[in-house]
Amino acid sequence: MSQFVDEAQVCVRGGAGGAGAVSFRREAHVPRGGPDGGDGGRGGDVWLRANRNVASLLSFRDHPHRAAHSGKHGTSAKRHGASATDLTVDVPEGTMVRARDGELLADLAWHDDRYLAARGGRGGRGNARFLSNARRAPHFAEQGEYGEERWLRLELRLAADAALVGFPNAGKSTLISVVSAAKPKIADYPFTTLEPNLGVVRFHEHEFVLADIPGLIEGAADGRGLGHRFLRHVERARVLVIMVDLAPADGRTPAEQEQVLLAELGRYQPSLLERPRLVVGSKADAAMFDANEFAGLRIAAINRSGIDEFCGRLGELVRDARAAEPKPEPLVVLRPRETGVTVEREGARAWRVHGAAAERTVAISDLTDGDAIVYVQGKLRRLGVDRALARAGARDGDVVRIGTVELEYEGE
Repeated sequence: MSQFVDEAQVCVRGGAGGAGAVSFRREAHVPRGGPDGGDGGRGGDVWLRANRNVASLLSFRDHPHRAAHSGKHGTSAKRHGASATDLTVDVPEGTMVRARDGELLADLAWHDDRYLAARGGRGGRGNARFLSNARRAPHFAEQGEYGEERWLRLELRLAADAALVGFPNAGKSTLISVVSAAKPKIADYPFTTLEPNLGVVRFHEHEFVLADIPGLIEGAADGRGLGHRFLRHVERARVLVIMVDLAPADGRTPAEQEQVLLAELGRYQPSLLERPRLVVGSKADAAMFDANEFAGLRIAAINRSGIDEFCGRLGELVRDARAAEPKPEPLVVLRPRETGVTVEREGARAWRVHGAAAERTVAISDLTDGDAIVYVQGKLRRLGVDRALARAGARDGDVVRIGTVELEYEGE
């Protein structure tokens, strides 16, 4: 079973907030102790964090759920419940986070980049919070808010200094096994490599990461041969190594191979053609073409012919590309919560109220308590729900849905 996974789905769920307590002071010689219920603790958030020590998304393949802990409930004597710790989920550098509809939410390209994937719920307030001149003994408190829960798509795009691009069986895996400690599968048939391989190349003063990308075929930019999955690993490479086969089985010339490979890269992402690149001819020991037909760097990885020159020239290109590269800035993604109130008709006599504050108000309140209902009505009025319904044309007796709760509308 493959140990490299570059696509996965994850279900993240923030922890629920703790419930507020309903409590009154019980002390000797204090006949009418006031409310002293404490607040519930906040639920933990779920963060996705890029970690250079994580190689793939394998851990999400069989276990896609990640949930933070919930906050503790409040107790008497105004003791607040403890808030839960946040859950940090490590993903590889270069992981792109998308919503299920494909919208890009975050690009965790560098070590320690973080993205808030699911917020924890806020803790409910205890009855001590609702004490007022008009409400001397509140018998209600708020429930904890549920944490956010959603499915996300994770896509890994390898972050390498250089990437080997070539047709199947061009000798890419043999080359990376010679210049680094990588141990890819090597065989004399096409599509031996079905997943990218990374190797660290150290040559004199140069040190860089080289990626072996599975072989491309004509039409890869249109998705042929899993082209999109393979080509996306090229996007972050600073330098491209275009590898042509000097002893091809189909007799295609090096110039024709290079032309097709560059055309596929350009069709997939035109900016790839602007990257520094090194054209290399493999299998020079069995070459079918002379120097006039191929003027690029010739190598024969099997006997290390041309390997030192290859590592030196590629190291210089990587060094220059790093120097010209601007300092990376983290991608900041804001997910503002909806603060206003909108009303949508759902039927002849039914309405749906949208708005995070209104939905939270009814979700965490104890609507079986008369005092709590009065409090909720006042809160909704202050949020502008009554005014929005009246403007939309709601009439007495209409059904009003807020979150999972159904209420009956009564005008002024």
